[in-house]
Amino acid sequence: MKTPFDETEEESERPIDLYLTPAHACSYLDRNDAQTLFADPRRIITDRHYQRLADQGYRRSGSHLYRPHCSACSACIPLRLPVASFRPSRSQRRNRASNADLHLQLEPARFTPRHYHLYERYISLRHADGDMYPASEDQFRSFLLSPWSNSEFLCLYEGDRLLSVAVTDQQLNGLSAVYTFFEPSAAQRGLGVLSILQQIDLCQERDLPFLYLGYWIKGSPKMAYKTDFRPTQMLIENRWITLN
Repeated sequence: MKTPFDETEEESERPIDLYLTPAHACSYLDRNDAQTLFADPRRIITDRHYQRLADQGYRRSGSHLYRPHCSACSACIPLRLPVASFRPSRSQRRNRASNADLHLQLEPARFTPRHYHLYERYISLRHADGDMYPASEDQFRSFLLSPWSNSEFLCLYEGDRLLSVAVTDQQLNGLSAVYTFFEPSAAQRGLGVLSILQQIDLCQERDLPFLYLGYWIKGSPKMAYKTDFRPTQMLIENRWITLN
């Protein structure tokens, strides 16, 4: 018997059905009328699907692709960086210099106790007031991992001590910064900023033109850092607009 996942190559390139959720509480702003579009979870996601949807502002959470689709709000703006023209700011150069003692290691995107323990500590100490608390092994797998994505963990080490993990997907046209978690006691190092700088480096090394950074909301202090990387591109009314 044929299942929804037994698709031919021709069938796999058919348009993907999209599903709109009922209204729910917003994860970023104090409102309860948020809605989300999800790509059909029964479909096999090809590299071309993933890239096409990323260019329309979709993000990956686990094996699901989604984007905000709120009828009364358009605050969530997708961002991407054109890496060839990126120039680090003075503070970003200082960030690199102050973290010169760390070394980067690319590792397979998979569950390990070492990665999970850092994730659990990060969620417990940085996001205990959010909907991701408490962390669990199942949550780690269902949120960060996917059977169809080309994912890596960009890991920062201080000697043998794991300090940071940037979950990163390679796409046809760039890298997607899915999520970063780090040692809370090392917050003064600015590891989130450093992880973005290293993903920019990786894009340039692999000759990939864009780094996709997810959503930016003007009224959200937690997202303000994303526009510190210039130039940046915002998806506004289905067009990528460059801001220098």
